[in-house]
Amino acid sequence: MNHYRIGVIGLGQRIAHVLAAMKEVGWMLEVAGHADPSPVGLPILADAGIDPGRAYRDEAELLADGPFDLVMIGSPNHLHFAHLNTAFAAGYPIFAEKPIVRTPEETYAIAATLAGRAAPPLFIGLVMRSMPIVREVIARADSGELGELISMDATEHLPPEHGAYLARNWRRRQDWGGSFMLDKVCHDFDIFGRIAGSRPAKVASFGGKRIFRPDRTDVPMTYEDGSAAYALRDAGWMGANDAFHSDMDVDDHQVAIVRYENGVALSFHSNSHVSLQERRWYVAGTKGTMLADLVRNKLMIRPAMDRRKPERIDYATRTADNHNGADQAMAVDLLAALQGERAFPVTPRDSLEAGLTVMAIDEAAATGTMVDCSPMWARLDSAMAG
Repeated sequence: MNHYRIGVIGLGQRIAHVLAAMKEVGWMLEVAGHADPSPVGLPILADAGIDPGRAYRDEAELLADGPFDLVMIGSPNHLHFAHLNTAFAAGYPIFAEKPIVRTPEETYAIAATLAGRAAPPLFIGLVMRSMPIVREVIARADSGELGELISMDATEHLPPEHGAYLARNWRRRQDWGGSFMLDKVCHDFDIFGRIAGSRPAKVASFGGKRIFRPDRTDVPMTYEDGSAAYALRDAGWMGANDAFHSDMDVDDHQVAIVRYENGVALSFHSNSHVSLQERRWYVAGTKGTMLADLVRNKLMIRPAMDRRKPERIDYATRTADNHNGADQAMAVDLLAALQGERAFPVTPRDSLEAGLTVMAIDEAAATGTMVDCSPMWARLDSAMAG
């Protein structure tokens, strides 16, 4: 197996977990160094037995000390655009955490960059594409056994601790993270577009900040067993102490409806403070129905005219972060892509389209209008065409 020299731009918690998964599945890796003024991922690397390498002043100094077999970008979302462009210029293969960028203008600019030059390989960490259950969802939809896809209903409901983490972490602010939906569920909308086989035509959405707000006086700060609530996870870079009194300006709950260009309809419901955690996709076609439970890692499928028990697949693996082995699976996919054995399961264009879909949904929520997506697809296609 090849030895991989890696440079890290933005050594945050998430990229540190990805590196730990890479080591776990057998990568022979060396983190040559990192550029980050506040590398909050260091304890995670230490726990994984990974040397973080030299601390560089900035990404330019890091990249000047190449060559690198892989440059990994784990900075907050608002820095992705600048860091991607710097890494493009260096010419080394890049792994960047999702979302690829934070705004429509950044999206079109990255698309033009990818189209207009011999850009290095770019892999985006839409980790759900590597999950075995998600691979099966896509394969079943592609097989035709569901018939013509008609509608989808999906959820992303977080328990209080996870929601409070987002309300304290840098993702709480639009100028750093974009939105709750963009950072948390661009995964899901990537998959929805993939199994629909189409791009959104129109979207509508409603949301708000009604949970983690300072005027609430009814918030118990302990669970029923007396244990402390809402602050059990390190909030990371620029973390706030209190989920209810931070400078959070992103929505903490949101619903959306999407009509795809081919007529498929989708409803989506997200909430960041629930007692019954759920991440579920219900996919209905003319010939069959499929229900994917991403928290319990179980899949259920049955033909429409079949009265027998549904086919059930239990993927067994369960992890506290609900990635359920996806980090390790993505690490295997990334290694295979770098070695030229097979394509990475998600393309940069897939990531750009997923991001724009959520940005349109956020625009609809902010303006209270239904958003026609055709102008943004025209701009993206033009940029991708160079």
